[in-house]
Parts: sequence; structure tokens; C-alpha cells
Amino acid sequence: MRLFHFSENADIDRFVPRPVRTPAQRPAGMAWLNGPLVWAIAQAHQRLYLFPRECPRIVMWATGETADVDRKAWLGDMAPGMEAVAYVEQSWAERLGHAALARYEFPTESFVDIHDVGMWVSPETVVPDAVARITDLPDALSACRTELRFVESLLPFKPVWNSTVHASGIRLRNAAGWH
Repeated sequence: MRLFHFSENADIDRFVPRPVRTPAQRPAGMAWLNGPLVWAIAQAHQRLYLFPRECPRIVMWATGETADVDRKAWLGDMAPGMEAVAYVEQSWAERLGHAALARYEFPTESFVDIHDVGMWVSPETVVPDAVARITDLPDALSACRTELRFVESLLPFKPVWNSTVHASGIRLRNAAGWH
């Protein structure tokens, strides 16, 4: 297994645990996830972070539980070889097209799987094993079998969480009219 952290900052030599900026409601016994931690994403879910940090996006894919009607409604006709769709507002297209990221690879020893879409955490300072520069985010998404689709607004996708499609929404507070 490989664990990554994505950043627009390409010169981080160590990651020190820190609390989340905005604490979230956590299930009973899980409040520690708001405390000081280093966060990482498993390779299989890196498609969720191949975006400028503040870019609002909804990434969705079918699971074994996905109904055909939901697959058609939310994923439509995906390009051959694609297994997920990433929806981004058109207003972010230029920024996404010109952005570059550093993909830090972490040693796995101190990390714990929190069983939430590939997220892992470590309570210890982590020194990355390697860093790779990603300068073509749309191409990197495609390499992760994720079709990038630009839309005027993410608002029409709010009901996807009531469907059988898996959906991950990130930085939605930055989506036009989301609140």
C-alpha cells in the first residue's frame, strides 16, 4: 500500500501533526480525529486530491450497490476505461489547467486507517520518502481512471448523496451558492 499527501507547496521536509482547521462532528469515540494528526490518502483514492487545494469538487463512482438508474443519472456515459467522474465548476477550469501539485509519499508504519474513503492518519511527525511534481492535473486524473467534467454549478449534484452512487464532496464551502 502507498500513502500520499498532496500540496501546492513542493518544499516540505517533514509533516508535523496539527488539528483540523474546522473541527467536524465525529461519531462517538472519534473526536480524536479533530486533534493533531498528519493526514494521508491511499493510492486508490488519490483522485480526490488531484486538484488545487481550495477547488470545490464532487467525485463519484459506482459501487457494487449502485443501481443502474443512479449510475445513468449521475455518471452518464463515461469514456472508455474510466471508473469515476469528477465534477468541477467551470470557473475553476483555468486554475485547474495551470495548477501543479507536489505528491508526497509517506512511510506507512505510523499510520492508522480511519475507514473513510482511503484516509489514514498518523499522530507522529512524518518525513516523506519521496516527492513527485504533478504539473498536468487533468492528465493525472485520467491516469487514475477519472473523467473530469466541468459544469456551471455543483448545486444540481446535492441530491447525489441520496442515491446509491458513492460521492465525495471536497471544499464545497467554496462552490458558488452552496450554503
